[in-house]
Amino acid sequence: MKKNKLFLALGLLVVLSMILSACGGGTTPAEEAPAEEAPVAEEMPAGEVEPAKEIVFYNWSEYIDSEIYALFEAETGIKVIEDNFSSNEEMLAKLQGGASGYAVIVPSDYTVSIMIAEGMLAELNHDNVLNLANLSDQFKNVPYDTGNVYCAAYQWGTTGIGYIDGEMEEPTSWAVLFEPAEDGAAFGRTTMLDDVRESFAAALAYLGYDINTTDEAQLEEAKTLLIQAKAGLSGYDSDTYEDLLASGENLMAHGWNGDFLVAQEENENIAYAIPEEGGVVWVDNMCIPAGLSPEEQLAGEMFIDFILSPEIGAMLSEWNYYASPNAASEELFDEEFLSDPTVYPPAEVLEKLQYIEPLGEAESLYQRMWDEVKSAQ
Repeated sequence: MKKNKLFLALGLLVVLSMILSACGGGTTPAEEAPAEEAPVAEEMPAGEVEPAKEIVFYNWSEYIDSEIYALFEAETGIKVIEDNFSSNEEMLAKLQGGASGYAVIVPSDYTVSIMIAEGMLAELNHDNVLNLANLSDQFKNVPYDTGNVYCAAYQWGTTGIGYIDGEMEEPTSWAVLFEPAEDGAAFGRTTMLDDVRESFAAALAYLGYDINTTDEAQLEEAKTLLIQAKAGLSGYDSDTYEDLLASGENLMAHGWNGDFLVAQEENENIAYAIPEEGGVVWVDNMCIPAGLSPEEQLAGEMFIDFILSPEIGAMLSEWNYYASPNAASEELFDEEFLSDPTVYPPAEVLEKLQYIEPLGEAESLYQRMWDEVKSAQ
């Protein structure tokens, strides 16, 4: 599939007016002229604020067309600076550690739940985000944020395996990662996501377990599999795995569906598969951290509203190849995009997929075991 971009015609209307008045008749002596009152500056109504002129958008890498920033600035005068993270855990740890200055962040579903519980997110003023109405009903009542009190869905997708078609067989099972064959074409030319919950989810799905299990014995089995998989890996990577696949340096990668579709532009032989055991389906969201100034929060809400407009929502998905939660945007897609099973999985595939959920204290158990996986020789 080739990338299509939607372009918006954004015009700025500037009205300049000058009223000139002339005095008729004779000159009136200054002392006889009525004294002019000094003009009184108009005050903004109480409670109203002007949006900040610059915001920082904390997002996953290569997840938005930078042209969208230019269009937003042209319409609002607000400049957007982008900063990136590689995993929900990295983003969460940074904000928990006191990082500030981010007006809009993009956490995944389970991370939103954690941040709400910890009081880390500001409630959205829906009067400033009227385009929330464009979301499909299923994304207005998500279990982690019913009614979009704190967040708005950004994109959704799946996690599976990308590979070079023609150089290896389609990976129909997670076994290609967890039981690597030394004589296999992808041995030593494979990466897994550098993401604790995603990587454990793949192992747990292969074992037939709930990907959100807190059973320590099941997690030990998954840890053993992950250590076993290391023999066939070239490394863990959440940022450049699709580029390594496109260049031919690697033949297989664990990753997110849209990244592989984008990489197809460089290498048409890249294909994507969701293993028969199932895997992960996820929703990324736009949220505003708690503690911002009113000016920053308003600017952040304006940016979220802009992303949720039909044309920009379509432009976003057609650039990064992820499914849109925006019903109004979907009306602008061509049939090829909507019918692509890599973007919009059929019902029988979705039935096999699970959402990652927050696990409370068990998160530390996962992290401890992940550290053991990463340090294993």
